[in-house]
Amino acid sequence: MIRNVTILILLLPVLSCAQLSPQSKKVTETFFPEHILEINTPAFAKKKGFTTHAELIAFLNELVSKHPAKAKLSVIGKSQEGKDIPMIVVTNPDSQEAKTRVFMQGGLHGDEPASTEAMLFLLHQMLNNDSCAALLNTIELGVIPMANIDGFEKQNRYAANGLDLNRDQTKLLAPETTILKNAFNAFDAQVAVDFHEYRPFRADYAKMSTFGVTSIYDVMFMYSGNLNVPQVLRNYTNDVFISDARRAMESVGFRHHDYFSTEDHSGHTHFHQGSSNARSSATSFALRNTISALIEVRGVGLNRTSFTRRVHCGYLVAMSFLKTTSDNAEGIHSLLNTLNDNTSEAIVTSQAEEKVTQLAFIDLDKNEEISLDVTVHDAFKSTPTLKRSRPVGYVLLPGYPDLSEKLLTLGFTLVAIDQPQFLEVEKYIATASSQDSEKYEGVFRQHVSTTTEMSRKEFPQGTQVLLLEQSRSNLAIELFEPEAKNSFVSFGLLKVEMGDELPIYRLKGDFKSIDNESK
Repeated sequence: MIRNVTILILLLPVLSCAQLSPQSKKVTETFFPEHILEINTPAFAKKKGFTTHAELIAFLNELVSKHPAKAKLSVIGKSQEGKDIPMIVVTNPDSQEAKTRVFMQGGLHGDEPASTEAMLFLLHQMLNNDSCAALLNTIELGVIPMANIDGFEKQNRYAANGLDLNRDQTKLLAPETTILKNAFNAFDAQVAVDFHEYRPFRADYAKMSTFGVTSIYDVMFMYSGNLNVPQVLRNYTNDVFISDARRAMESVGFRHHDYFSTEDHSGHTHFHQGSSNARSSATSFALRNTISALIEVRGVGLNRTSFTRRVHCGYLVAMSFLKTTSDNAEGIHSLLNTLNDNTSEAIVTSQAEEKVTQLAFIDLDKNEEISLDVTVHDAFKSTPTLKRSRPVGYVLLPGYPDLSEKLLTLGFTLVAIDQPQFLEVEKYIATASSQDSEKYEGVFRQHVSTTTEMSRKEFPQGTQVLLLEQSRSNLAIELFEPEAKNSFVSFGLLKVEMGDELPIYRLKGDFKSIDNESK
């Protein structure tokens, strides 16, 4: 009994802020030995701690000073505590080959240091290693290595205002989110990868096996299961990019799996595999018709334990994505050019497939790999639970400048009506509405049900129309459909009472575009 309690204490997430690693030397030596790899980034120049903001800036400035033709450094904005957020773009300007733009990001969560260090090591290699640098003939690489600087400096997951920046991709309440979105839109990537670390010691795991388990996977891959992302794009991301990255992991003996997390279901631990949430980066990018993935390296709470191995994991995945991009440039551009003509239905809500399957873990009592039967909700195999016909666009009444500004930040083109105009629309009528009593990520979430009714309605001057004839249109479905989990309505940014006619509409008829666009 005493032994079990000890492991329970060991696994509690509170240790993420401690200096000591919860992982025993025995587990490390058996499953996660360090690889011999020379990494000359700032964190590896010292025995304790991680790269500071000052060290980050100095490192990037040195890269640019040594490679001024290939590397361009800019400040895309400031953190809430006033620190510069850098972005570096590297390519070979002397190459006449067409370039594919690849965006990579680390440090969105401040307590995931290997994500930032992997980006710094990648940049060093791309500029100093000839075999890596050759990829710059066909690739323009944009990197934000430390997205959440305030959190990173404290080794805290959250931004300075307490928000999780990877839960803020549609509500845009953190200043950093707006800065990152503007930078991403300006770069206009065809491929996007967000690097993270995940927690291998969880309280849920203490209840499994005899005396608890821990995760065995070096890397977990998240790519979107959202049904508004065209299936051909979802398949291509998995079958080409993720498959290549899996092989890269296996080539050096690193273990991998599709991403999963745990959740309590009536006292039982269930696993959620993948994600369909537009509030996080992988799906947010994919809904904009970008090949995208979120990479989770095993590391949160481990301090410097297996740090070289963790950085190596991130670097290998990053290199794999770059090589796959270079090898498949023509196919990538051909695929993405076909996605703009999307006439599919609008999927408002969906349900992940529930199944019992086996997952591998490390048994902490026996210090060996075991397989356990678990219940998994698989977002990669979702089915619609509410769908509607795809509209021509969405209409937003005047008086909601904050929502208009968010739409512009997300990269949409809006058309403003400069004189009253009749439009054929479907209006939403709220048949049920409730609000959570506690805040989630800065908002009181709403739960709304609606019916839709056809209407010929006159819209006043200042009304804005978002037409779905644009590459980011699938994201608009997630924002406007009231029942969608990450919509403006669900996040309480648009207050709704039962019986209300919502100030957003589904455009169904022809729209005479007027040359008055907000960009």
